[in-house]
Amino acid sequence: MTSRSTLYRKRRRYLEEVDRQVKEEFDLLEASGSVSLPASTDMSNDESNAKLLKDNLSVDSIGGGVDNHTSSTTFRPIGQAQVREMKYLNQQEAISVDEELFNEYKFSVDQLMELAGLSCAHAIADAYKPDSLKTNKVLVCCGPGNNGGDGLVAARHLALMSYEPYVYYPKRTDKVLFKNLQHQAECMGITVTSDCPVSAWVETEFGLVVDALFGFSFKPPVRDAFLPIMEVLQKTTLPIVSVDIPSGWDVEQGPQTSCDIKPDCLISLTAPKLCAKHLANAKHYLGGRFVPKRLEEKYSMSLPCYKDRDLFVRLN
Repeated sequence: MTSRSTLYRKRRRYLEEVDRQVKEEFDLLEASGSVSLPASTDMSNDESNAKLLKDNLSVDSIGGGVDNHTSSTTFRPIGQAQVREMKYLNQQEAISVDEELFNEYKFSVDQLMELAGLSCAHAIADAYKPDSLKTNKVLVCCGPGNNGGDGLVAARHLALMSYEPYVYYPKRTDKVLFKNLQHQAECMGITVTSDCPVSAWVETEFGLVVDALFGFSFKPPVRDAFLPIMEVLQKTTLPIVSVDIPSGWDVEQGPQTSCDIKPDCLISLTAPKLCAKHLANAKHYLGGRFVPKRLEEKYSMSLPCYKDRDLFVRLN
């Protein structure tokens, strides 16, 4: 069992790591109403820092140091004094939030899709610099719904960021929005194909895989048409970036079998879904910087503050 002195040392290391960012960002949090401090609180004092974090950080969330990933507690963004716990949405909550964005706040599908896909591209560029991969070629796997649309948008933006995306898009729709997204990608010189790539070719040709097959409306099992690409994703040794939901996972319960894909990175959109708590040793980002404050408060999301002009937040 971990001793109190060991936990204290880990906490002190955590404080040293985030102290500078905390000082800079508390003013932003106070201005947004996310947190308020007593007038007597002195952020330059280690004891004040320790008390603040003791009140708002569980031992589990810092027990392994700043790089620790745990599925038993809520993630808080590195370098941000996120006091309230961020909420993980269940499937019905995710559906309801989307419906309110469309109906109450009058966002259009293509508007949100563009913002979501753009934030995914920026998060990918943050996590995997082109020169850090064995090749800058990226396989983007797109499904038939909005998650696939996010993937098409992300592919287009990645093409402007020194990557070479290649889109696998097997089950297409007659909706004008999706036809336009495909057309835009092809006009950027991106190959869009319905032919499932072979595992051996994927391993040699690409440096990264983007999984944009299924979103939060998905319910297992995977349909037959997508079994071949799911087998490719299960076998690959390349890092996989999943958009919002790792494909094949239950939106709330996470992976259903030991054969389910294991993403190297998850980009949650709008707010994390419950399945994100089942991530193991994966990078976790939040994208989709478009949630109105009133909607955030209605669902008690307690979203982290995005920094400056960033379109994403690293959550672990």
